[in-house]
Amino acid sequence: MGKTTTAINLGAALAKAGHEVLLIDLDPQGNASTGLGLTPETRRTTTYDVLIEGAPLARAIQPTAQERLRLVPATVDLSSADLELMGKERRSFLLRAALGPVTRREIEVDYVLIDCPPSLSLLTVNAMVAAHSVLVPLQSEFFALEGLSQLMLTVREVRQTANADLRIEGVLLTMHDARNRLAQQVEADARETLGELVFDTVIPRNVRVSEAPSYALPVLDYDPGSKGAMAYATLAEELRRNHTKLAA
Repeated sequence: MGKTTTAINLGAALAKAGHEVLLIDLDPQGNASTGLGLTPETRRTTTYDVLIEGAPLARAIQPTAQERLRLVPATVDLSSADLELMGKERRSFLLRAALGPVTRREIEVDYVLIDCPPSLSLLTVNAMVAAHSVLVPLQSEFFALEGLSQLMLTVREVRQTANADLRIEGVLLTMHDARNRLAQQVEADARETLGELVFDTVIPRNVRVSEAPSYALPVLDYDPGSKGAMAYATLAEELRRNHTKLAA
Protein backbone atom coordinates (compact mmCIF):
# COMPACT_ATOMS: atom_id res chain seq x y z
CA MET A 1 0.00 0.00 0.00
CA GLY A 2 1.61 3.25 -1.11
CA LYS A 3 1.45 5.68 -3.96
CA THR A 4 -1.45 4.29 -6.01
CA THR A 5 -3.58 3.56 -2.96
CA THR A 6 -2.97 7.10 -1.77
CA ALA A 7 -3.68 8.63 -5.19
CA ILE A 8 -7.02 6.82 -5.47
CA ASN A 9 -8.21 7.40 -1.92
CA LEU A 10 -6.97 10.96 -1.55
CA GLY A 11 -8.64 11.76 -4.87
CA ALA A 12 -11.89 10.18 -3.70
CA ALA A 13 -11.73 11.98 -0.34
CA LEU A 14 -11.18 15.37 -1.99
CA ALA A 15 -14.05 14.67 -4.40
CA LYS A 16 -16.36 13.74 -1.52
CA ALA A 17 -15.39 17.04 0.13
CA GLY A 18 -16.83 18.84 -2.92
CA HIS A 19 -13.72 19.37 -5.07
CA GLU A 20 -13.35 18.61 -8.77
CA VAL A 21 -10.42 16.18 -9.00
CA LEU A 22 -8.47 14.89 -11.99
CA LEU A 23 -6.26 11.84 -11.45
CA ILE A 24 -3.60 11.19 -14.09
CA ASP A 25 -2.39 7.60 -14.21
CA LEU A 26 1.27 7.80 -15.24
CA ASP A 27 2.17 4.26 -14.13
CA PRO A 28 2.47 1.66 -16.94
CA GLN A 29 0.89 -0.90 -14.60
CA GLY A 30 -2.32 1.13 -14.76
CA ASN A 31 -3.32 0.19 -11.23
CA ALA A 32 -5.04 3.51 -10.53
CA SER A 33 -7.18 2.96 -13.63
CA THR A 34 -8.04 -0.59 -12.57
CA GLY A 35 -8.67 0.49 -8.99
CA LEU A 36 -11.26 3.00 -10.20
CA GLY A 37 -13.08 0.45 -12.34
CA LEU A 38 -11.76 1.14 -15.85
CA THR A 39 -11.15 -2.11 -17.70
CA PRO A 40 -8.36 -2.08 -20.34
CA GLU A 41 -10.83 -2.11 -23.25
CA THR A 42 -12.54 1.06 -21.98
CA ARG A 43 -9.30 3.06 -21.86
CA ARG A 44 -9.75 4.58 -25.30
CA THR A 45 -7.27 7.47 -25.06
CA THR A 46 -4.53 7.18 -22.46
CA THR A 47 -1.53 8.98 -21.02
CA TYR A 48 0.56 7.24 -23.69
CA ASP A 49 -1.51 8.92 -26.41
CA VAL A 50 -1.19 12.29 -24.65
CA LEU A 51 2.59 12.16 -24.18
CA ILE A 52 3.74 10.21 -27.24
CA GLU A 53 1.07 10.94 -29.86
CA GLY A 54 0.19 14.47 -28.74
CA ALA A 55 -3.50 13.72 -28.13
CA PRO A 56 -5.36 16.54 -26.32
CA LEU A 57 -5.70 15.92 -22.60
CA ALA A 58 -9.44 16.59 -22.76
CA ARG A 59 -9.92 13.62 -25.09
CA ALA A 60 -8.28 11.28 -22.57
CA ILE A 61 -10.31 12.34 -19.52
CA GLN A 62 -12.89 9.76 -18.47
CA PRO A 63 -15.49 9.86 -15.69
CA THR A 64 -15.33 7.35 -12.85
CA ALA A 65 -18.04 5.97 -10.62
CA GLN A 66 -16.99 8.59 -8.06
CA GLU A 67 -18.78 11.88 -8.53
CA ARG A 68 -16.35 14.77 -9.24
CA LEU A 69 -13.40 12.36 -9.69
CA ARG A 70 -12.18 12.02 -13.29
CA LEU A 71 -9.29 9.99 -14.66
CA VAL A 72 -6.75 9.98 -17.46
CA PRO A 73 -6.07 6.23 -17.68
CA ALA A 74 -2.92 4.29 -18.47
CA THR A 75 -2.21 0.96 -20.13
CA VAL A 76 0.87 -1.20 -20.55
CA ASP A 77 1.66 0.80 -23.72
CA LEU A 78 3.19 3.38 -21.38
CA SER A 79 6.00 0.93 -20.48
CA SER A 80 7.84 1.90 -23.69
CA ALA A 81 7.38 5.63 -23.12
CA ASP A 82 10.84 6.26 -21.67
CA LEU A 83 12.52 5.01 -24.84
CA GLU A 84 10.10 6.83 -27.13
CA LEU A 85 10.45 10.07 -25.20
CA MET A 86 14.23 10.12 -25.62
CA GLY A 87 13.96 11.41 -29.18
CA LYS A 88 11.47 14.17 -28.45
CA GLU A 89 12.29 17.84 -27.96
CA ARG A 90 11.67 19.16 -24.47
CA ARG A 91 10.85 15.61 -23.47
CA SER A 92 10.64 16.51 -19.77
CA PHE A 93 8.00 19.19 -20.41
CA LEU A 94 5.39 17.20 -22.35
CA LEU A 95 3.00 16.64 -19.45
CA ARG A 96 3.24 20.29 -18.40
CA ALA A 97 2.33 21.31 -21.96
CA ALA A 98 -0.57 18.85 -22.02
CA LEU A 99 -1.93 20.34 -18.79
CA GLY A 100 -2.15 23.79 -20.39
CA PRO A 101 -5.99 23.69 -20.65
CA VAL A 102 -6.16 22.91 -16.92
CA THR A 103 -3.89 25.79 -15.93
CA ARG A 104 -5.86 28.11 -18.23
CA ARG A 105 -9.05 26.83 -16.52
CA GLU A 106 -10.49 25.54 -19.79
CA ILE A 107 -10.88 22.24 -17.92
CA GLU A 108 -12.36 22.99 -14.51
CA VAL A 109 -10.56 21.09 -11.75
CA ASP A 110 -9.49 22.01 -8.23
CA TYR A 111 -6.84 19.30 -7.80
CA VAL A 112 -4.74 17.33 -10.29
CA LEU A 113 -3.17 14.21 -8.79
CA ILE A 114 -0.52 12.28 -10.72
CA ASP A 115 0.17 8.64 -9.91
CA CYS A 116 3.82 8.15 -10.88
CA PRO A 117 5.71 4.98 -11.82
CA PRO A 118 7.36 3.09 -8.93
CA SER A 119 10.87 4.07 -10.06
CA LEU A 120 12.53 7.29 -11.15
CA SER A 121 12.21 7.69 -14.93
CA LEU A 122 11.40 10.24 -17.62
CA LEU A 123 7.74 9.76 -16.76
CA THR A 124 8.46 10.67 -13.14
CA VAL A 125 10.45 13.72 -14.23
CA ASN A 126 7.55 14.78 -16.48
CA ALA A 127 5.27 14.61 -13.46
CA MET A 128 7.64 16.69 -11.33
CA VAL A 129 8.11 19.31 -14.03
CA ALA A 130 4.32 19.63 -14.37
CA ALA A 131 3.49 19.55 -10.65
CA HIS A 132 3.28 22.19 -7.97
CA SER A 133 4.29 19.73 -5.26
CA VAL A 134 5.23 16.13 -4.47
CA LEU A 135 3.42 14.01 -1.88
CA VAL A 136 5.61 11.14 -0.71
CA PRO A 137 4.03 8.00 0.80
CA LEU A 138 6.51 6.41 3.20
CA GLN A 139 5.87 2.86 4.32
CA SER A 140 6.52 2.27 8.00
CA GLU A 141 9.17 -0.37 7.30
CA PHE A 142 12.91 -0.92 7.60
CA PHE A 143 15.01 1.03 5.04
CA ALA A 144 12.01 3.29 4.29
CA LEU A 145 13.96 6.51 4.83
CA GLU A 146 16.86 5.43 2.61
CA GLY A 147 14.90 5.63 -0.65
CA LEU A 148 13.53 8.99 0.39
CA SER A 149 16.93 10.69 0.16
CA GLN A 150 17.27 9.86 -3.56
CA LEU A 151 13.80 11.24 -4.23
CA MET A 152 14.66 14.46 -2.39
CA LEU A 153 17.78 14.85 -4.56
CA THR A 154 15.68 14.41 -7.71
CA VAL A 155 13.21 17.03 -6.51
CA ARG A 156 16.13 19.41 -5.88
CA GLU A 157 17.52 18.80 -9.38
CA VAL A 158 14.13 19.39 -11.03
CA ARG A 159 13.70 22.56 -8.98
CA GLN A 160 17.09 23.86 -10.12
CA THR A 161 16.70 22.98 -13.80
CA ALA A 162 13.04 22.86 -14.84
CA ASN A 163 10.48 23.77 -12.18
CA ALA A 164 11.63 26.32 -9.62
CA ASP A 165 8.25 26.27 -7.87
CA LEU A 166 8.26 22.54 -7.11
CA ARG A 167 8.03 21.78 -3.40
CA ILE A 168 7.48 18.81 -1.12
CA GLU A 169 3.79 18.73 -0.21
CA GLY A 170 4.54 16.35 2.63
CA VAL A 171 5.61 12.88 3.63
CA LEU A 172 2.77 10.50 4.46
CA LEU A 173 3.37 7.51 6.73
CA THR A 174 1.46 4.50 5.39
CA MET A 175 0.97 0.85 6.41
CA HIS A 176 1.51 2.03 9.95
CA ASP A 177 0.90 -0.32 12.87
CA ALA A 178 1.09 1.74 16.05
CA ARG A 179 1.62 -1.44 18.11
CA ASN A 180 4.75 -2.35 16.16
CA ARG A 181 8.04 -1.06 17.61
CA LEU A 182 9.64 -0.81 14.16
CA ALA A 183 6.76 1.33 12.86
CA GLN A 184 7.05 3.53 15.94
CA GLN A 185 10.77 3.95 15.30
CA VAL A 186 10.27 4.78 11.61
CA GLU A 187 7.73 7.44 12.57
CA ALA A 188 10.01 8.88 15.25
CA ASP A 189 12.97 8.99 12.84
CA ALA A 190 10.87 10.57 10.09
CA ARG A 191 9.49 13.28 12.36
CA GLU A 192 12.93 13.99 13.86
CA THR A 193 14.60 14.16 10.43
CA LEU A 194 11.88 15.86 8.38
CA GLY A 195 9.95 17.81 11.00
CA GLU A 196 6.87 19.60 9.68
CA LEU A 197 7.21 17.92 6.28
CA VAL A 198 5.61 14.81 7.80
CA PHE A 199 1.81 14.90 7.73
CA ASP A 200 0.07 14.70 11.09
CA THR A 201 -2.24 12.12 9.49
CA VAL A 202 -0.95 8.55 9.48
CA ILE A 203 -2.50 5.83 7.29
CA PRO A 204 -2.87 2.66 9.37
CA ARG A 205 -2.26 -0.87 8.19
CA ASN A 206 -5.86 -1.80 7.41
CA VAL A 207 -7.20 -4.85 5.59
CA ARG A 208 -10.13 -2.86 4.15
CA VAL A 209 -7.72 -0.56 2.33
CA SER A 210 -6.02 -3.62 0.81
CA GLU A 211 -9.33 -5.25 -0.17
CA ALA A 212 -10.95 -2.21 -1.81
CA PRO A 213 -9.02 -2.27 -5.15
CA SER A 214 -10.22 -5.81 -5.89
CA TYR A 215 -13.75 -4.37 -5.92
CA ALA A 216 -12.61 -1.39 -8.07
CA LEU A 217 -13.57 0.99 -5.27
CA PRO A 218 -11.82 3.52 -3.06
CA VAL A 219 -11.90 2.40 0.54
CA LEU A 220 -14.12 5.40 1.29
CA ASP A 221 -16.88 3.65 -0.69
CA TYR A 222 -15.93 0.07 0.09
CA ASP A 223 -16.04 0.57 3.87
CA PRO A 224 -16.58 4.23 4.84
CA GLY A 225 -16.41 3.43 8.55
CA SER A 226 -13.05 1.66 8.41
CA LYS A 227 -9.95 3.17 9.97
CA GLY A 228 -8.33 3.41 6.55
CA ALA A 229 -11.24 5.36 5.06
CA MET A 230 -11.37 7.75 7.97
CA ALA A 231 -7.59 8.30 7.74
CA TYR A 232 -7.77 9.28 4.07
CA ALA A 233 -10.67 11.64 4.79
CA THR A 234 -8.52 13.22 7.52
CA LEU A 235 -5.58 13.47 5.10
CA ALA A 236 -7.75 15.32 2.57
CA GLU A 237 -8.82 17.77 5.25
CA GLU A 238 -5.20 18.31 6.36
CA LEU A 239 -4.16 18.92 2.75
CA ARG A 240 -6.98 21.42 2.23
CA ARG A 241 -6.06 23.18 5.48
CA ASN A 242 -2.41 23.43 4.46
CA HIS A 243 -3.37 24.92 1.09
CA THR A 244 -5.57 27.48 2.80
CA LYS A 245 -2.58 28.54 4.92
CA LEU A 246 -0.38 28.83 1.82
CA ALA A 247 -2.96 30.98 0.06
CA ALA A 248 -3.36 33.31 3.06
